[in-house]
Amino acid sequence: MVSKEPVITIKPSPKLSFPDLREVWNYRELLFTFVKRDLTVRYRQTIIGGIWAIIQPLTTMVIFSFFFGYLAQISGDGVPYPVFSYSGLVLWIYFANALSAASGSVVGAAGLFTKVYFPRLIVPLAASMTGIVDYFIALLILFGLMAYYHILPPLIIFFLPLLVLLTWFLATGIGFWLSAVNVKYRDVGFIMPFFIQLMMYMTPVIYPVSIAPNFKHILALNPMTGIIETHRALLLGVKEINYTALVFSITITAIIFITGAVYFRSVERKFADIV
Repeated sequence: MVSKEPVITIKPSPKLSFPDLREVWNYRELLFTFVKRDLTVRYRQTIIGGIWAIIQPLTTMVIFSFFFGYLAQISGDGVPYPVFSYSGLVLWIYFANALSAASGSVVGAAGLFTKVYFPRLIVPLAASMTGIVDYFIALLILFGLMAYYHILPPLIIFFLPLLVLLTWFLATGIGFWLSAVNVKYRDVGFIMPFFIQLMMYMTPVIYPVSIAPNFKHILALNPMTGIIETHRALLLGVKEINYTALVFSITITAIIFITGAVYFRSVERKFADIV
């Protein structure tokens, strides 16, 4: 009697369908392999290695502290301006790098799509995860600044990982949209630096919301506004958490993530033909 081996048939998903989370979970080892590969490639053949994760936010903080804190005399919302700006920059730089990496991830992995099957969603997911390591490395400098200025973090700092997770969801959700569009329209790669820079100035990273009271409702439409403000509240404890802004950020993030995942899933069947 001849035994029949099981045959696995891979079919394209319906045009509008939510990604199979169980399938993504089954490929979790591949996901972490991609993350490990990206980290290794980033610091390969560098002299100072992971210290580069500190240099970007630190030098940016020094420059902004001189021009905005010293020359322009912008308020730090009750804390020294270097601490205020760095506490926003450290999370913003993670978000910006994660968004940039996710948006170009599918095009960068074009060679894999034509050789082997795996859930394509893993590619932008892994790209946006890599910078989390850099974030926590750079956070050590902030703790040093807080110690220097005698700022004691509040107990709610233990909720910080949840806020980083929320930031990852937002960067990944936007990355789903942009990485899928980037496959067909490579203009995304040229637009991203300008878009990220513009978005930074629309987010209270280097200035407090209190200096622009007439525009606070416009700033609140940016989901990163509530996230950055909550980030400072968790770390510095000088202001209470604005739960209205935070809930709005969570809601917008959920919408962007879900719709981005659905859109990515609906067009991924064409990736191998286009890239």
